[in-house]
Amino acid sequence: MGTSTGLTLDEFEQLPREPGKLELLDGELIRLPPARLRHMEIVHRLFAVLQRVAASQPRTGPVYMETGYKIGPGAWLQPDVSVAHHDQPRGDYLEHAPALAVEVVSERDSAERMDQKVKTYLSHGAAEVWLVYPLTQRVWVYQGGQALEFNAELRSALFPDAAINLAGIFEPSESASA
Repeated sequence: MGTSTGLTLDEFEQLPREPGKLELLDGELIRLPPARLRHMEIVHRLFAVLQRVAASQPRTGPVYMETGYKIGPGAWLQPDVSVAHHDQPRGDYLEHAPALAVEVVSERDSAERMDQKVKTYLSHGAAEVWLVYPLTQRVWVYQGGQALEFNAELRSALFPDAAINLAGIFEPSESASA
């Protein structure tokens, strides 16, 4: 799992479609099983909040859910939620890292892999990366060489006038089990 397969983006694109999520990170194929309901509920709530927040910010790009970014020659990542740069280059995919990449961390994600993703996003143009931890109801925001932890209200340099209530993000719906 931690060793590089040396897979190229062209080889990655030729892989058969299958359930779950595939990413390419430093030539390593990452296979993830289909996301669980609780994970996707959090993703949907983050997406809705970020759409409202981004709409009020000038020169903010579109908000995406589960959209792939070609990041350099050996990485294709699909953050759970992202906010593109307003002038994000695009081809078959969005090129380079988004302005904001949000990853909802599950028990299947290793600390090493998440660290590798944060570094990849930031070194290829992301202004911020948010790691969202549903079990501890905390969000770590990585930006400009620092990491900030939030557990009640999240503030972002990308959205200086907004305060995101994290209880509303983590609160499960009536029909979902924790």
